[in-house]
Parts: sequence; C-alpha cells; structure tokens
Amino acid sequence: MPHTTAPEEATVFEAGTDGYHTFRIPALLPAGDGTLLAFAEGRRDGAGDAGRIDLVLRRSGDGGRTWSPLTVVGTGPELTVGNPSPVVDPATGDVVVLSTCAAADASEDRILAGRVGPREGRRVRVQRSTDAGRTWSAPVDVTETTKRADWRWYATGPGHGLALRSGPFAGRLVVPANHSAPGTGYGGHLLLSDDGGRSWRIGAVDPGTPGTPGGSGGSGGSGGSGGEEIRPNETAVTELPGGRVYAATRNQAAGARAARAHAWSSSGGEEFDRPYAPVSGLVAPVVQCSVLAIPDVLVFAGPDDVRERRNLTLRVSADAGHTWARSLVVWPGPAAYSDLAHLGSGAGTRQGAGIGVLHEAGERSAYERIRFVRVPVRDLRGSA
Repeated sequence: MPHTTAPEEATVFEAGTDGYHTFRIPALLPAGDGTLLAFAEGRRDGAGDAGRIDLVLRRSGDGGRTWSPLTVVGTGPELTVGNPSPVVDPATGDVVVLSTCAAADASEDRILAGRVGPREGRRVRVQRSTDAGRTWSAPVDVTETTKRADWRWYATGPGHGLALRSGPFAGRLVVPANHSAPGTGYGGHLLLSDDGGRSWRIGAVDPGTPGTPGGSGGSGGSGGSGGEEIRPNETAVTELPGGRVYAATRNQAAGARAARAHAWSSSGGEEFDRPYAPVSGLVAPVVQCSVLAIPDVLVFAGPDDVRERRNLTLRVSADAGHTWARSLVVWPGPAAYSDLAHLGSGAGTRQGAGIGVLHEAGERSAYERIRFVRVPVRDLRGSA
C-alpha cells in the first residue's frame, strides 16, 4: 500500500494573489545552472480555461525551499497564453519554452466546432532564455510548421519537454502536444527540434484509435488498443535507456475504461513504434499526469482515484512502463495536474538526490494552489 511522505514543500502559486484569480497548469524544469523554474497559467478572469490568461514563472535557487517573485513570460491583450512545455537545449544551456495562445474568447468548445478562425484559434509560440529564466526573448510564432491545416484544438504539453541524451538522436528536443481534427476527435503528436529549439516540426502522430465493439481493452505495452477506444490528449514524455522515448497520455475517449494510455518511439520521436495502448495498473481519473525517468525506474505522478481528482500519488515502474507499483502519496486531498523533475542534492536542501513534484492541490478544491514537493529518490526505489 502507498504511504504518505513528509517531504520538503512550499506553495509556489496561490489563488487570489498577484492579480490572478487562479493558477493552473504547472510545468517544472531545472535550468542548466540548477535553478528550478516553475511555470503556470495565471488566470485573471476566473478558473476557466479561456479568458485573459498569462504564462507566468517563479524561480528557486535553493532546491525549491524559497521562490522568487512572479514574473510574466507570455501575455497579450485579450489573449489566452499557456500550456507551457519548457526544455533545456543541451548544446547551449538555454531554456526553450513552447506555449499555445488564442483569443481570450476562443473556448475549447467553439474551437472544436470549427467556429473560430485560424488567427484567433490555437497557435504555437516559442521563447528562449539565455540566463536561466531571468529574461525571455519575444515570442516567435511557429504554428506553420507545428500545426496541420485541418487541426482545430491544439495544446503543447503541458509539462516539461525532453532533450534526448543518448542514442542516434542525442541533442534532439522533443515536446508532446495534442490536437483535434474534424470527425475524429482528439489525437496526440510530438514536436521535434534538431537545432536547439529555433525551429520545430511535427514528428510522430497518433490520431486516436476507434473502439472495437465488444473489445475488452488492452493489457498495456503489447501494441494496439485491444478494442478500447483511445483518444490521446495531454501527454508527458521521458527518455528510456538508449534514447527511446516513452509517452504517457490522458485518454479522452468518452466512457473509456482506461483513463491512461502509453506508447514508445525508437526513432527519436519521428514515429511511434505502435499506436497508444491502455495502461494496466494505473488508476486515475481523466486528467493530465506526468512521468519522469530516473536511474533504474520510471516515476509517474497523478491522482489515484478512478473518479475524482484527488490523492496525488507517485508510482514507479522497473520495466520501462509496462507495469506499475504504487509508491508514495504526496497529497491526500483534492489534486489535479502535475509535473516532475529530477533534482540533485544542492545547497539548501536537507535531503540527497530527489524528485521535485509541482502539482495543483487544495483542501476543498484542487485549484487553490500549486505546490512544490521534494521527495527523496531513496523513498521510491524500494517500491519498484
């Protein structure tokens, strides 16, 4: 059974502060100098996904114990800016962040129905920081190379991207994203950059798998959906030994038995080895979750309740994501989106190497704050 840990923790974003009604959609990234960057959406008009929303950031130089004042990375008059997906370019150490923007009144329902034009609809932007997140370049629109003409809804991440460290595609940047197309619903894809994040293109695409009548679902990892309908939505990626990409996604198919699906790519994200398949052993509601590879195991973070967004739990896999064991509860109350980072044992921390968890949490609602938790790696490995 999982148990509740008592880790180092801090509130990074709190609803009703800094001029924002609500903070949502966390992304966590260690910069090249070890500074922790915590991104989120600062929602001015309410808790909803549309409206005036800024991409905001706080930084920590002491392993997450204390955090800098809030800064705005992306904004615009009457714009929704969010879905942060940051990654470090290993060649330069620069931080690159992809985000998505749209007109403030362009709701997901209107976009899905095709009632929003291409200029007001979801667009992809890239920004760069050469100083560990202190300052940022102006956003550059890369929609033309990252979004197909028939895609309507679109979102990068959310959560950190991936810089491949080994194998034939070492140095490539990989960012997960999702989309919708008329008549098919949600699908997932990967965005790739081979020039340090200056240009981006579409790599692997999975448009979703229709369900087979009478299908019994899949066992995870054997390929195909095994009869279960899969509609990939918000996805997290990490690197397995040898440079293989592991992608864990939210299944948006209505009424699906499996809320989670996963896929692997042996081609550096160019193609998926097989379509997304249901994951066995992961209990979760329909929600964004996060995944991270550390030596010997994969770590997965998400609510551990089939119906409600609550009980944020870390789970581990010792076999590249095929099976999962329950590990640590990091928040027993309402909890939703999250991101993970591998942390060292830098100054100012009381523990050795750890996992950083940045997640939405609260006592009555999952959206009261975004909380940072540091969990020692030693507390995870015994559960694999």
